[in-house]
Amino acid sequence: MADKKIRLLRADEIECRVSTVGRNGVSLLLYKDARVDQRILDETFGIFGWKRSHQCIDGNLYCTVEVLDRETGIWVSKQDAGSMGKSEKEKEKSQASDSFKRACFNWGIGRELYTAPFIWIPAGMTEIQERDGKIFCNDSFSVATVSYNKEREISGLSIINRKYKVVYVMGTGNSVQGVSSAQMASLKKELARTGVTADEVKERYHVASLENMPDDIYKKVMSALSRTKTEGAA
Repeated sequence: MADKKIRLLRADEIECRVSTVGRNGVSLLLYKDARVDQRILDETFGIFGWKRSHQCIDGNLYCTVEVLDRETGIWVSKQDAGSMGKSEKEKEKSQASDSFKRACFNWGIGRELYTAPFIWIPAGMTEIQERDGKIFCNDSFSVATVSYNKEREISGLSIINRKYKVVYVMGTGNSVQGVSSAQMASLKKELARTGVTADEVKERYHVASLENMPDDIYKKVMSALSRTKTEGAA
């Protein structure tokens, strides 16, 4: 089982949740969905290579995720407890889902999210409204690109709003404007020449949208494509 390595999350597997809202902007938190955990467990250990169970201990719901060590035939387990929902109706469902996701964190799935930076979206780049004395954000956000260093820490991150505008970029050298129309035309030309697909680029560089790539990622893509032979060349 030592050769099984949990892969890092792709951009389209990371979700954004508004954490705080103020008149001057909003802060975001990154999280993963339980379906992402299930998919990565299937990919890494096989659909028959893992299992989950739940136990109530001192009033708290725990989830145990077990993985089969095929060399020894022993099931190895890791466990964690979940937090409750805001209402009684949500309590059982939220505890079950949260405890499962936390147990998967213990296996290393999505642990890189703990290295996410503080994400702040200024008021001028999102939709903040005030009604009946309450301030709320009438917008949604998603991760466009994410990159990691050798320590599996987030080293680059860009976030778009529901209108697909880049509203946050982590790190220096990244452009908030995304890819220009001229850059996109050059990229499409290189993809056509090499036979490399857009999906392959997005998978390789953890990009959810080619149009919203930060400038440094775009340069890496174009540099790699320039060294790639023309499709069909001997």
